[in-house]
Amino acid sequence: MSDKDLQETQPTPPSGEKLQKVLARIGVGSRRDVEAWISQGRIKVNGVAATLGQRVDLHDAIAVDGKLIKREEAAEATRRVIMYNKPDGEICTRDDPEGRPTVFDRLPRPKEGRWINIGRLDINTTGLLLFTTDGELANRLMHPSYEMDREYAVRVRGEVDDEMIDRLKAGVMLEDGPANFTDIQKAPGGEGFNHWYHCVVMEGRNREVRRLWESQGMVVSRLKRVRFGPVFLNSDLPMGRWREMSQGEIDILAAEVGLQPVALPTLNLKAKDKLERLQRKSTRPLGRGERVRNLRPAQEAGERQPREAAERPARPVREEAPRKGNRGSAVAERPSEMRKRATKPGADKPAGRGRGKPRG
Repeated sequence: MSDKDLQETQPTPPSGEKLQKVLARIGVGSRRDVEAWISQGRIKVNGVAATLGQRVDLHDAIAVDGKLIKREEAAEATRRVIMYNKPDGEICTRDDPEGRPTVFDRLPRPKEGRWINIGRLDINTTGLLLFTTDGELANRLMHPSYEMDREYAVRVRGEVDDEMIDRLKAGVMLEDGPANFTDIQKAPGGEGFNHWYHCVVMEGRNREVRRLWESQGMVVSRLKRVRFGPVFLNSDLPMGRWREMSQGEIDILAAEVGLQPVALPTLNLKAKDKLERLQRKSTRPLGRGERVRNLRPAQEAGERQPREAAERPARPVREEAPRKGNRGSAVAERPSEMRKRATKPGADKPAGRGRGKPRG
């Protein structure tokens, strides 16, 4: 058989890019969001309902909920990232049929694209949430293959012994499969049967931290995320407030998941002044009228609520990042040895501090 015959018998490779990748890159939503919308029939290509795995090119007309997406927007991703200190009582969705407050209510409106939340926190969990206009960055940071470690400060009620800690680190079977903490460190604070711990997980499964502790008969009374990968929740970001990351911070975060730097969009003087005003406002603590009511689970509804200052967990023990003006960097650039994947439970651990550990 000649080379020409071989070429004719080989299948033609598919053209274009996958629909969910195109829409994620321009900030319409994360790949996971887009896949869900395709399944719900909310996306059409050339007037026909899209299918999972469908590929598109620049000649295809894409509409989401009947709104045509301008294809020139796909030429270049806009990569902005903001960090938000979530209070309890807010849910991680754009619209809620019950009218509850959402994490998007306080965020500034981006000029291009829209904010995509990088992971979720349940309604009673507080702390660090990240948002970006770059769907590919959001997808990689959430994807299990990139193993972005998440650190939580958790207050548990009950007796905790060394055997329980060892079980939680070795792994326990939950209803959706095995899970474990890659590390657990006792933290200051707590009294009586209440104890604070800092624990690290490598996945973003639903209520994973709570379910791990509850598998040992413990009650989680407070839960706060204090770190996502190299990003720390600094003490200068009040609860219910946000701040936009700098170019350097975003580049470090993108490098963690193998993405090249993308320059922040250039703002005119008016837009820059408006953003700075919003940023200054967001550095002030919430006023009395802005504060969200503390929503407790039904089984704890009758529990006496302590003062907010008394229930605030201790900050992770670490050196403060150098300050730049009134604010320090929240992103810690990791040395090359820190970019290694976390070791499996029971495997020999490398010397020094690596990923999957509470950061010192």
